[in-house]
Amino acid sequence: PIAKQTKLYPQITLEVVYQACRVFASRDEEFSINLSDSDIRNPHTVNEIIKTIRETGTASQIVFEILESEGIENYDEVTRFIAQVKAMGAKIAIDDFGTGYSNFENILKLSVDYIKIDGSLVRELSGNERHRIIIETIIDFAQKIGAKTIAEFVADEDIYTILKELGVDYSQGYFTGKPIPLP
Repeated sequence: PIAKQTKLYPQITLEVVYQACRVFASRDEEFSINLSDSDIRNPHTVNEIIKTIRETGTASQIVFEILESEGIENYDEVTRFIAQVKAMGAKIAIDDFGTGYSNFENILKLSVDYIKIDGSLVRELSGNERHRIIIETIIDFAQKIGAKTIAEFVADEDIYTILKELGVDYSQGYFTGKPIPLP
């Protein structure tokens, strides 16, 4: 919020993109960068992102995670951005799906590769049948549109096992591995 209030948010986004691309230009791993709707609606930010991924040759390694929880104001602009970066080889994920303004119809407008199931649903999965139903629905939907699913906040074996049974493609959280510094 402070970065947005002080108008530094676009510069921070560009610095994150630049630093991440610079680090991964000499590596083989895929990496993710979160972008907000306001990042994508800013023509200067989009132009600089495109320039950076071209210069570093990292487009095929990047997954841009669009923050669904903040809401998307202009689907035409987001769709244009997605088409542009996917043409370069990047992938797209919708982050925090299942909270906020989650809308299956709106996801159909976007050509996403991954749907990240929000941790607030995953965290309560083993003790909440309603969360299980929502997650099953998201997985079924994702499979039908050809997107992979990623479950956030997988904290223990019980949650991991249930998610595996439900057919989640990927998991992230302390059970599968704590964040570690890059070498």
